[in-house]
Amino acid sequence: MKEQTFTITDDTGIHARPATLLVNKAGQYESHVEMHYNGKAVNLKSIMGVMSLGVPKGAEIKVTVEGSDEDQAIEGISSAIREQLGE
Repeated sequence: MKEQTFTITDDTGIHARPATLLVNKAGQYESHVEMHYNGKAVNLKSIMGVMSLGVPKGAEIKVTVEGSDEDQAIEGISSAIREQLGE
C-alpha cells in the first residue's frame, strides 16, 4: 500500500471541478484508491464520496492506494493534486 499526505492550498478547497478531475484520474487505475480527511475515508473514484468530505483550503488530506498498479496510481494522483489544488 502507498500513501501520501497533501495540504490543499486552492482558495475554494476541493470543489466540483477539481473533484471531478481527481475522480477521473483515480478511475484510470485498477488499484483501490481512498481519500482520508477529518477521520473519514471515501473511495476516490466516487464523486459523491469526495464531495461529501467538504475539504476546505488549508486542509490536510491523505491518499492511500492499494493494488496492482499502486506505484503508477499514487504518482498520477499526486501530480493531479499538485496541479489542481496546490502544495
